[in-house]
Amino acid sequence: MEFTEVVRRRRMVRNYDPDRPVPPDVVERLLDHAVRAPSAGFAQGWGFLVLESPADRERFWTAATPGGGGRERWLAGMRRAPLIIVPHANRSVYLERYAEPDKGWADRSAERWPVPYWYVDAGFAALLMLLTAVDEGLGACFFGIPGQRQDAYRAAFGVPAEFQPIGAVTIGYRAPDHRSPSLRRGRRPVGEVVRRGRWS
Repeated sequence: MEFTEVVRRRRMVRNYDPDRPVPPDVVERLLDHAVRAPSAGFAQGWGFLVLESPADRERFWTAATPGGGGRERWLAGMRRAPLIIVPHANRSVYLERYAEPDKGWADRSAERWPVPYWYVDAGFAALLMLLTAVDEGLGACFFGIPGQRQDAYRAAFGVPAEFQPIGAVTIGYRAPDHRSPSLRRGRRPVGEVVRRGRWS
């Protein structure tokens, strides 16, 4: 598929065919592309938790999602995904990398980072997985793990304290789903969000 077509087709898919697992070679391509994301100082301070078995996926949904709140339809479709990948960011990898001689920030202070690139870079990796899914004929959705469920998620999967989940990605073959009501807002035109030369 041409890259422009991949970008055009990318959307958040919220319902999957539970009877069609993601082939193992595709799972490996998703991960191989994720680790090709750019990272500050080539620190690569990410970690990916891959959940494929029904038991692991059920454990994820139990730990990571609150009950109620009108999310039942959304959750019913999302739970059918045969694959969940959780990207994590590790701040300490960046602080250590930038304390090395070629960078020289030996104090390892997070205050030197007005933008926390550990999250940005993990987000880049997640986007490459979303685009790879489209290229492979799959659907995918990136979504957050609520703050009040972080501890339960960590406990369920033994996630070390230094790794912060930035969200999760469901992946699978698309089934008919409902378009997000947010799409009614429409895509903002390029001319509305781009400034050239100076802001004003």
